[in-house]
Amino acid sequence: MKRYKTSDIDLIIQLLKEDGVISVPTDTVYGLCARVNSSTAFHKLVDIKNRPANKNFPVMCSDIEQIKKIAIVDKNAEKLIANFMPGPITLVLRKKADAFMHINNGGERSTNEIAVRMATSPFLKEVIQGVDSPLFMTSANQSGQEVCKNLNEIEKICPGLDGMVEGEVHFGEASTIVDCTGDSIKIQREGPISQKEIINILNQ
Repeated sequence: MKRYKTSDIDLIIQLLKEDGVISVPTDTVYGLCARVNSSTAFHKLVDIKNRPANKNFPVMCSDIEQIKKIAIVDKNAEKLIANFMPGPITLVLRKKADAFMHINNGGERSTNEIAVRMATSPFLKEVIQGVDSPLFMTSANQSGQEVCKNLNEIEKICPGLDGMVEGEVHFGEASTIVDCTGDSIKIQREGPISQKEIINILNQ
């Protein structure tokens, strides 16, 4: 399987524009990504991950402006974005009605929720901007199994990938997930950012 360096930015962008699915390093774990504005790329990602098509994929955006184009950002979400993004945090927000209508926010079911992250490195930000689309970003593994810890594992577990990008991950654990769709926030999964840190920011 072709392995790319982060300096191969133009090749990586072109691969994603052509509906490719690749593995990339993030700040938490190795991820699998595909552009969101292609149903072909989405279904390819579903097949590679062996994931139920009615289960949504998180979306990675380049910046807060791109997040606001696809999701409703209230005061709580704005505080969390300002203080923790880019970083190991995923926010579940209400999706804007016209976002991803062709694939119902990454699945075969209608939903008004979307899980978003912000690009965790200059490399990923440049890729997203080059593709001119947010990216579906999910952990590198088969659905329901442990996350792959290196490229050799990824190549074995996900042989249908169109390529892998070399690089290191830092935290080695999945991001903290915060549900911001209700009147008060809920921690769906605690990761590198603790509930205490989140509550302290929201109380400021």
